[in-house]
Amino acid sequence: MELSCRQLSEALSYNVVGEMRGTRYPDKYIVVGGHLDSWDVGEGAHDDGAGVAQSLEALRLIKTSGYKPLHSIRCVWFMNEENGNRGGQKYAFLADSLKEMHCAAIESDRGGFMPEAFSIESTDSVIAAWQKFLPQLKSSGISELYAGYGGVDIGPLKKVFPEISLLGLVPNSTHYFDYHHADTDVFEAVNPQELQKGAEAMFMLIKLLDQELN
Repeated sequence: MELSCRQLSEALSYNVVGEMRGTRYPDKYIVVGGHLDSWDVGEGAHDDGAGVAQSLEALRLIKTSGYKPLHSIRCVWFMNEENGNRGGQKYAFLADSLKEMHCAAIESDRGGFMPEAFSIESTDSVIAAWQKFLPQLKSSGISELYAGYGGVDIGPLKKVFPEISLLGLVPNSTHYFDYHHADTDVFEAVNPQELQKGAEAMFMLIKLLDQELN
């Protein structure tokens, strides 16, 4: 086996952040996002172009629906998830430095397939209480809310805000490893309808969290 892996010199890169200001709690944030960088093969369409597109689409749906969020909703496209998670770490560091209160964060980084669930990194009581969201989320394909991992990019926020709830969009994983870090991870491999359903699930969850949290 001949390998050509090598460590190149570092280059400056940036997170990309967009924000909708809250009408009641403008200094409290709900974050939704994915990561901009991808592996060195394929195009990174599922990992994580899908999450980037879905997080922006979730905010577009908020805007076009006419919903006025109570909290500030922030879309973050994180840099450097694949090689050190410096984007996620830097975002959490800046949130702490600027004394920005973060209440919840949602990440999509498991491919743009049909959504099935949200995994929740929070207390048992919070997870139990949020089961009431399931009827509203059902139309987007979500059938479960369960204890689990939130995501790499949003993970550092837990160290800064121990009480924050981290949520990960969980799509059907049947074909995930057909594309993960492979030449096959290209734009044409993403089903537009399934991608849209994931964005709708995130949009609905943001609204429910916005009304639940204070």
